[in-house]
Amino acid sequence: MKTRYIDLINQSFDFPQKPFRVNSKGQLIFHQMVLEDLISKYGSPLKLVYLPSIRKNISKVNRWFASAIKKLDYSGTYTYCYCTKSNHFKYVLDAALEMGSSLETSSAYDIDIIDKLISEGALAQNTKIICNGFKDPEYLQKVKALLRKKNIHTIPIVDNVEEIKALPDETYMESINIGIRIASEEEPKFTFYTSRLGIGYSDIIPFFRTKLAHHKQLKLKMLHFFINTGINDNSYYWSELRKCLKIYTTLKKECETLDCLNIGGGFPFKNSLSFEYDYEYLIEEILRQVKESCAEFDLPVPHIYTEFGSFTAAESGANIYTIVQQKQQNDREKWNLINSSFMTTLPDTWAINKKFIMLPINQWFEKYERVLLGGITCDSEDYYNSEQHINAIYLPKFHTEKPLHIGFFNTGAYQEALGGAGGLQHCLTPQPQKILIDKRNGKIIHKVFSKKQSSEELLKILGY
Repeated sequence: MKTRYIDLINQSFDFPQKPFRVNSKGQLIFHQMVLEDLISKYGSPLKLVYLPSIRKNISKVNRWFASAIKKLDYSGTYTYCYCTKSNHFKYVLDAALEMGSSLETSSAYDIDIIDKLISEGALAQNTKIICNGFKDPEYLQKVKALLRKKNIHTIPIVDNVEEIKALPDETYMESINIGIRIASEEEPKFTFYTSRLGIGYSDIIPFFRTKLAHHKQLKLKMLHFFINTGINDNSYYWSELRKCLKIYTTLKKECETLDCLNIGGGFPFKNSLSFEYDYEYLIEEILRQVKESCAEFDLPVPHIYTEFGSFTAAESGANIYTIVQQKQQNDREKWNLINSSFMTTLPDTWAINKKFIMLPINQWFEKYERVLLGGITCDSEDYYNSEQHINAIYLPKFHTEKPLHIGFFNTGAYQEALGGAGGLQHCLTPQPQKILIDKRNGKIIHKVFSKKQSSEELLKILGY
């Protein structure tokens, strides 16, 4: 009878699979690294950032679009933009820019990051900056300042009709290319019908005709389309895309300057060992539908932009914890307590029940048991309730004399921003140490990016 943890995984999934495998000592190998060795060197809990995955994912998408463009004889170009709000850390933007990515911003402070990158010479000539989101006066002023920068192509995306009143600039004599965001209709299961972001389908054409068609300075360049559920092969997505394309072709007949379609973000990242998603098919099908819609009215196809955030950054992140105690609370429930908090270091597991790949770091040849995973804060909601693929959590049996380490993988998007990196955490749980890992010339290198948050840092924030 096969009762070891490795037997369970082998029976349940196609394993090993990149970037995971197990060595002869029952230790998890992640991107050719023995994670237990990193724990021995840096301690636990630990946050890992594997930078090559960022560059690899950008390269894959560029390759997929290039292949689809060639196959369909699509005459437009493709531009990859990184959505900065997914992870603002400099090492992420540096990796994205190294791959020639353009950027999408969402707030005034985003523009300060862009200015820093410009001063460092980090932005390539003609980098595109897509300025999205609701624009308060500070954001608008910084966008206008960015428009004056040479060799940077800035495109503000109008989120509401009031924004075009503030965008014109008498001191800036050149025309300003802008975009319009479509307020898409939400999926039927949502509690509201239309996104609060952007301008409604029925309002866009009248808005263009009355406010933009004869504007002396503002020129419509881009139509922006995005739905919250992301890019999926389902009737809802294709229905919304067709409505978007109807708006695009109608506008294009009247607006010569409109030549870009931004389909936003929404590519999912791997959240279980059984994850499957046909990225290449979806890219090809989107371009096919765009081409067919334009051909119907004998119109040139638009240049395509995307704003992938989670897809870019998520797979670079991993969180490592140690099981510090097991508590048998009744005859059925065993609680394995980690040496950190899910609410603070993986807030999406608490806020929206998001799942991540969870695997033990060691003891793969031990027998397995069913457990619950809990954090150490004094909050009943600080737990990780189940894995996406098996509706339960199974881990190697806990032994007090042999520390069990576990890892959550593909955690590089949003978690630190939502958890408040470097700030206050629930129950004053400190942020774990963070390690940057890179691979250059075939050699893996790692260094400490930030130390574990200290008591002094937390007390200073609190005013003590």
